[in-house]
Amino acid sequence: MSIYKCDISNGFDQECVRAAEAAAKSVSDGQLIVYPTDTVYGIGADIYNETAVKALYLAKKRPFDMALSVAVADRAMMEKVAVLNDNADKLIKAFLPGPLTIIIQKQPDVPDIVTSCSQKVGLRIPDHPMAVEIAKRSGPIVATSANTHFHPDAVNIDMALDAFGDSVSTYVDCGPSPLGKPSTIVWIKDKEYEIIRQGSITEDMINEVLSC
Repeated sequence: MSIYKCDISNGFDQECVRAAEAAAKSVSDGQLIVYPTDTVYGIGADIYNETAVKALYLAKKRPFDMALSVAVADRAMMEKVAVLNDNADKLIKAFLPGPLTIIIQKQPDVPDIVTSCSQKVGLRIPDHPMAVEIAKRSGPIVATSANTHFHPDAVNIDMALDAFGDSVSTYVDCGPSPLGKPSTIVWIKDKEYEIIRQGSITEDMINEVLSC
């Protein structure tokens, strides 16, 4: 287990680069990481490594019938994971990077274990330079809160350490989570949509964008 600390308040310095490199290598090696996002700390793994994703479920004590979200670095990476449509593009342009998860049809090569056998997947681009840099280096990663099932979301690295200990290979500590609460989740199906969970991006904000 390794813990990397970096202060992003003065930019993405060499210390942050080393942390991102180490986290991305752990992901590529099939191990678990804890990383900061704009909302809460996340626990991540390579979405295409089914053994690593299973280990993440077990570490979280999360039921396998509860799908996992995915963090990506940009829209191009999002297209590799999901089939985007006009409404998705409107939300991407308006709110991403940011605290919004979009549930939409997945690409066929996304493993069923990630989506609990559903044909849709939750995607987000975190508004946090460390999360984005790790995803740039590793590819799409699981984006679920770094806590065990039914326990409070981790808003700092100590909470994640208490939850997972040695079951996580690499922890990246960038200080307290900026928002401290989970993202808004919106499910898009063709031209219809549904707010699954409301966070700092409100239903009214989403309605305004999608009604245009």
